[in-house]
Amino acid sequence: MPDITLTTLILLCLAAAAAGWIDAVVGGGGLLLLPALLLGLPNVPAAHVLGTNKAVAIVGTSGAAITYVRRAPVRVGLAVRVGLMALAGSMAGAFFAAGISSEVLRPVIMVALLGVAAFVLLRPSFGTAEAGDTDARPVTRARIVTAVVLVGGGIGFYDGLFGPGTGTFLVLALTAVLHLDLVTASATAKIVNVCTNAGALAMFAYQGTVLWQLAAVMAVFNLAGGMAGARMALSRGSGFVRAVLLTVVFSLVAKLGYDQWTA
Repeated sequence: MPDITLTTLILLCLAAAAAGWIDAVVGGGGLLLLPALLLGLPNVPAAHVLGTNKAVAIVGTSGAAITYVRRAPVRVGLAVRVGLMALAGSMAGAFFAAGISSEVLRPVIMVALLGVAAFVLLRPSFGTAEAGDTDARPVTRARIVTAVVLVGGGIGFYDGLFGPGTGTFLVLALTAVLHLDLVTASATAKIVNVCTNAGALAMFAYQGTVLWQLAAVMAVFNLAGGMAGARMALSRGSGFVRAVLLTVVFSLVAKLGYDQWTA
């Protein structure tokens, strides 16, 4: 456990719970969790922050995935195929992440944050569609291969290398490539995201860049937030989360931008 104050620990745990909730509903919990760790652990190497982030996130994502599978229509076989490719991609990404510094990571996260914010603003319907509202065209074998290789491998690599927004990117990609409705895409994305987290975490653990004690404490809150968010998404939809997500995104961009400017 790094030398941090009780106040910082409490704030990190609250951020973990909020990240789990957001990730389960619309994806993108890492957009909150990773910047929170960077801000709360300013003197910890970036590789350790990334590894700890994965150790926390996999717990909440697993809880959300289980909740979705029990209550939502999920093509588990397809999700597993995409997930296995994503696992390999995330391990490769995590291997290269060891040499990344916080000075490089902050602007990359800011770009990811702004990209997601722009998409949510330009697509007011994102996160509000109900099951069955999306394109009903048949899914061809070519689209399935595209989902496995590009969605699994490409986004998996990104998740291992950086991570923020992976859940959101998975939902968007699965909806576009496989014509899934939002609830099914979110549920499928959670299974794939478990695989990407597992692959990246395995590499970070091998490299010894995980703060296990801190991760264990934060993971409890992330799990609670993830399961609550999945239940809420299934029962109430996710439109109401847009305002919260945008508020958090712009607040984090402002804070990270200030830190980068004054560094």
